[in-house]
Amino acid sequence: MKPGGTLVTIGELLVEFVSAEQGCGLEKMTSYSGPYPSGAPAIFIDQAARMGVPTRMAGSVGRDGFGRLLLARLREDGVNTDHVREIDGLTTGTAFVSYYRDGSRTFIFHLRGTAAEAVVFDPDLLPDTDAILHVSASSLGAPALREAIMTAAAEVLRRGGRLSLDPNARPELMRDEASRAALQTLLAQSHILMPSVGDLDFLFPGLGTQAAIDELLSMKAEIVALKRGNAGALVVAHGERHEFAPHAVDEVDPTGAGDCFCGTFVAQLMQGRSIEEAGRMANAAGALAVTRRGPMEGNTGPEEILSFMNRSSKRR
Repeated sequence: MKPGGTLVTIGELLVEFVSAEQGCGLEKMTSYSGPYPSGAPAIFIDQAARMGVPTRMAGSVGRDGFGRLLLARLREDGVNTDHVREIDGLTTGTAFVSYYRDGSRTFIFHLRGTAAEAVVFDPDLLPDTDAILHVSASSLGAPALREAIMTAAAEVLRRGGRLSLDPNARPELMRDEASRAALQTLLAQSHILMPSVGDLDFLFPGLGTQAAIDELLSMKAEIVALKRGNAGALVVAHGERHEFAPHAVDEVDPTGAGDCFCGTFVAQLMQGRSIEEAGRMANAAGALAVTRRGPMEGNTGPEEILSFMNRSSKRR
């Protein structure tokens, strides 16, 4: 992949509250921590910025405390937020999450009717040079977001840019045929695909992992990076295959780890790293991300990731 360019994303911005009690299922009174900056595309672009590449995000927040929290975090970490709108009369989107002992989660999202979905595409978002547009498919469930993303994707490709895609197929956010059709279109157009094992099951039910990867590589994709959670990662390209063992960590909060992986992976490729180097860094970044509570709190820079990798290798 040619180094350089600007990494751009469009999608939901929200804050998240995490229940302190495991297994409560969001159906009993308990204490919560938060608000934490969140939203899959926001976590992704924040991590990429921390890795040192030029980044821009388009989205919307309310003119409220939650919105100011989100904007401050993104700006502090180096994301260009000139295309994040503050909207009077709409509140910033929110989500609540509760964990179970087996690592599964229950979410309640409050996005409909909030600023999170009031996103429009402005062509000025895209730089004059070739851009990479990253899409988190969780954003495709909202009609306004979906329209903005698909318009941006078409424009990026028209200009000779590239697409990266995290299929991120969350049933809570993708309930209609239009969102699934948009996902299929983006799958066929994207150069970098970064699914999870669950995404492969959603996209290719009954098909084995390798057969599903082969299906993806038969499209436009040049690289497939498979996120396998506590089983590590697998990166496959035409003529290359690299497996990465998991890092032993104490899991505190898995939300956002996949977005952190993706942000690290794409940023490394943009900086001229090999597919193997990018996969190794992304695998470590994703593992490190789960050790901190809050979906964006596990985002890190290259020095911390390399230090973690050195410590992890000494323990093996």
